[in-house]
Amino acid sequence: MALFSRAFIRKRVISLATTMTVSASSFAVAQNPATLHHVAGTVRMQMAGSQADPSEAPFLLENDAAMTKMMRDMSIKASGDVDHDFVEMMVPHHQGAIDMARAVLRHGHNEQLRRLAQEIIVTQQQEIAAMRLALGQPLPDPVASPTEVQPAMQPGNGDTDVSHHPMTMK
Repeated sequence: MALFSRAFIRKRVISLATTMTVSASSFAVAQNPATLHHVAGTVRMQMAGSQADPSEAPFLLENDAAMTKMMRDMSIKASGDVDHDFVEMMVPHHQGAIDMARAVLRHGHNEQLRRLAQEIIVTQQQEIAAMRLALGQPLPDPVASPTEVQPAMQPGNGDTDVSHHPMTMK
């Protein structure tokens, strides 16, 4: 019996590669905050000049908002505590992944990708909790993992508990 499954190793390699990429981007943004405006505007420019289906615009806008917030929140001032700084950068990175996965659940149609988005939400929430626990930080209130996020359940309408919505095939 193998100690680690192929899927486990693949997920960890992807997670590590993503972490390294985001860390490098965060460092670059921290060195030159003007870069953040460039990163945030990239999706808007792509949308304006692309031949994309107009129905994709809500997804692209949500994704752009998630990326902009993630990059802004990852740009921290060093505290002198490497562990604390790591968590302060990684929590927004993981939350960004959660927000992007939720956008896919709201707008995506590919069942494989929708299931992967659900898995991303659960694992990223678990990793946020593990990092905070490692530093002795309080955990946020528990949130049910989504089985499906309906378009009518946009943030701000008060309906954020999606645990009662069954997964539907599209």
